[in-house]
Amino acid sequence: MNIQVNGHHIPTNEQGFISNPGDWSEGFTKAVAEKDGIELFVDHWELIWYVREFYEEKQTTPTMHTVVRTLGPKNVRHHDQKEYEKHIYSLFSTDPCHEVCKLAGLPMPQPDD
Repeated sequence: MNIQVNGHHIPTNEQGFISNPGDWSEGFTKAVAEKDGIELFVDHWELIWYVREFYEEKQTTPTMHTVVRTLGPKNVRHHDQKEYEKHIYSLFSTDPCHEVCKLAGLPMPQPDD
C-alpha cells in the first residue's frame, strides 16, 4: 500500500503504518487522517508530537497509561487522568495509541500491559 503525499508515494504496511519512518512528514499525517476520516485539531497534533518525541528519546512507543500519566497533567483542561483518557478516546474512538502512532509515522505499538 502507498499513501500519496505531495506527488510522492510513501509505502505503508497492510495496517497503514509507514514502512520507513524517515519518510514521515506532516503531509503524511494529513493524508492518513483524511483516508481514515479523522479531522485533525490541536489536541490531535499534541498527541502526535508527544509520541514522536517519546519515540525519538526512548526508541519505543508510549502506552496509553504512559500518555495519560505524563501528558495529561500538562493539559490545562484535563487534570484528572480518567477525564484525560476519555478525552483521548473522544479524539480516537477505536485504539488511540494505534491511531496516533500510525499518524505519527511510527511502528505499531505493543499492547498495553
